[in-house]
Amino acid sequence: MLCPEAFVLSPIARFFNLSDRRNLLRLAIFDLDDTLIAGDSDHAWGAFLVAKGLVDGEDFEAQNDKFYQQYQAGCLDVTAYLSFACAPLARFDLPTLTALHAEFMRTIIEPMMLEKARALIAEHQRAGDYTMIITATLDFITQPIAHAFGIETLLAPIAEQTSSGYTGQVVGTPTLGHGKVERLNEWLQGQALNLTGSTFYSDSHNDIPLLTVVDHPVCVDPDPTLSAHAKIEGWPSITLRSP
Repeated sequence: MLCPEAFVLSPIARFFNLSDRRNLLRLAIFDLDDTLIAGDSDHAWGAFLVAKGLVDGEDFEAQNDKFYQQYQAGCLDVTAYLSFACAPLARFDLPTLTALHAEFMRTIIEPMMLEKARALIAEHQRAGDYTMIITATLDFITQPIAHAFGIETLLAPIAEQTSSGYTGQVVGTPTLGHGKVERLNEWLQGQALNLTGSTFYSDSHNDIPLLTVVDHPVCVDPDPTLSAHAKIEGWPSITLRSP
């Protein structure tokens, strides 16, 4: 049986000379949904709330499906989506949300976390790269997932909080499409890092703007639109799914 380390060396070694990278701090950037996990955490969170009877089931489920379909089609109304995604957070106090998310992680997300993704992240970290996740899904949903992968730096839509809880609003630039590039550039201004030698892994055509600006774009189980674009651009593709 192939061990994780043996698997992961193959896709990385295919694109990089690791011996040349050991003493250089480079960015290894990962999309989250359908890249590191086998599913969409935002849509799954909505389905979790419906299953728990915490939202208006029929209407919420329809809206949840609509926004997910928009995202897949590349025509997501990001303002409407973020308003929808944030609204439930304002209905509950922080201890309740913490308990709900812990259950969500345990029952829904952990089974989605791909072992080959863990191995890929670990190999980049052993190579001395700075690992981070950039996702269009709210930080409330995704920060614990990033931590579970051993990644501390997350750029995601920020659900606004006060001392009393979530407001139901989002602050800052949404990390979708060109917004991922904008947020990354904003973050880099405060870091001793740049995009030289950078890598970005993603499954989605929505991430073509960021894939275009990094030095090493890598498509992970790409959707049909991204797969076609990758062939034109000569971008490599890998899979993190079993077998």
